[in-house]
Amino acid sequence: MRSRRPFHLLRVLTCATVAFGVASASSAHLVILTDGSVLKTVAFTAEGETAVLTFSMGGTMRMPLLRVERVVDDEVAHEAEKSAEVLEETALDYPLHFVPETAPPASAYGDLIFAAARRHKVNPELVAAVIRAESAFNPRAISAKGARGLMQLMPATAKRYGVRASELFKPERNIEAGVRYLAFLADRFADDLPKVLAGYNAGEGTVARYGGVPPYRETQGYVRRILGFLGLEAAAVAKLTR
Repeated sequence: MRSRRPFHLLRVLTCATVAFGVASASSAHLVILTDGSVLKTVAFTAEGETAVLTFSMGGTMRMPLLRVERVVDDEVAHEAEKSAEVLEETALDYPLHFVPETAPPASAYGDLIFAAARRHKVNPELVAAVIRAESAFNPRAISAKGARGLMQLMPATAKRYGVRASELFKPERNIEAGVRYLAFLADRFADDLPKVLAGYNAGEGTVARYGGVPPYRETQGYVRRILGFLGLEAAAVAKLTR
């Protein structure tokens, strides 16, 4: 089994007003900033273009939402190492890239998905599966963490690809940024589907820190869910129950 960095090596920063206190696992978040720093909080909300972080002893911090790359529930999955290894071994041969004979997905926004996927050489079925998991094809979807639109992009991620926060509810612009991010992840993680999906959920830096799918329940569940949409989950479940 591939070795992983112990959880205590994750660089977690705390607010200066917080000295002690333990949050319940169900309410804790890891807030990953664009500079790579990680803040451990008991609550995170987005108020317009401002992020509000609450710490375990009641201290709060406000910052521009554009500084926030990802927000992940800080809950380690049961048998996290085994689950992560199995997910990494699943669907390694799934075609992440666009091929000429590919047809538009039979879903809402199929033509927009197909056009962006062809432009950036990404499998349109993968894009459709991500949208299904992220927003159920609702272009006005917005999460408490500040993710927006069809592909539930954080403003900081969209900004990388020239898409403004105000454009994230426009399907074409949202899909454009999301597909470009998937293409980037596919290149960074050598077309390894579980790592690409984990990166989309938890950020590529988190996947790099753990050397693969991280141990977070949210992220592992997210990867499994999309594998299921792609008809690939059965292989992972079979391995996990051996």
